[in-house]
Amino acid sequence: MKYVVSSARKNTVRLALVSALMLGTGTLVASCQSDKDIDITKLGVQTDPPEELYNQGLANIKAGNMTEAGRKFDAIDREHPFTDSARKALVMSTFIKYRQGDYETAIQSGKRYMKQYSNSDDSDYVLYLMCQSAARTIVDVTQDQRNAQRTVDICQELLDNYPQSQYADEAQKQIRYARNNLAGKEMQIGRYYLERKEYLASINRFRIVVEKYSNTNQIEEALARLVEAYYAMGITSEAQTAAAVLGRNYPDSQWYADSYKLLQSGGLEPRENAGSWISRAGKKLLLGT
Repeated sequence: MKYVVSSARKNTVRLALVSALMLGTGTLVASCQSDKDIDITKLGVQTDPPEELYNQGLANIKAGNMTEAGRKFDAIDREHPFTDSARKALVMSTFIKYRQGDYETAIQSGKRYMKQYSNSDDSDYVLYLMCQSAARTIVDVTQDQRNAQRTVDICQELLDNYPQSQYADEAQKQIRYARNNLAGKEMQIGRYYLERKEYLASINRFRIVVEKYSNTNQIEEALARLVEAYYAMGITSEAQTAAAVLGRNYPDSQWYADSYKLLQSGGLEPRENAGSWISRAGKKLLLGT
């Protein structure tokens, strides 16, 4: 079921956040030292009403005191559950965790929000915070890429349910980044097998890139490596097809130049076999899918 968001929504949480951040520019330290209203050592959290705690949290954001702001919003969530103030506080808590670099906690906070308030006006913003947090947990392609897949899943949820969101472009950007990493991991493993002359294993990895990640920055090398692997196995028709698809789509690529040179060394040239899986994948590549 798709989430429905009113086109006339007021986005009160985000407006409050932006206001707090803008008002605090240039006076963060001074405000934190001089404003007695946000001296948390003198406040009784358990007796303050949620609206007051919420305003105190915003004031602490204005003052640059993110840690204390987080405590205020967490207190609302803890002491006044299932209120609108608790809902808004959970958004702010997710934002603060993200800003503090506590990305895993931000993602978990966002998940809890989406479970409880999936139809709210701030749902796309929470998904955006989760998307950004997940993207920042992606590691180098030499390591496990499960966080890259998580990033794709979260950002795609935002796009599927809020295609007109102001955060849609950023979600698309993070998906491209994550998919490049996922493809890069497949290439790393494929090269590992290729160097050890385990050609079938390497081809399986390069095939994943061609069929699943054709719109990433790894596609040119993947096709060139297929030329190399198939040629080494003596399956020249597939090597020629991979080179033909590569040349048709990336005629100025150095990868194509290298592949062409390799075929020429054996008296061959690029030639497409229409029955090859590479040819079928190449048609999708032309369509940009």
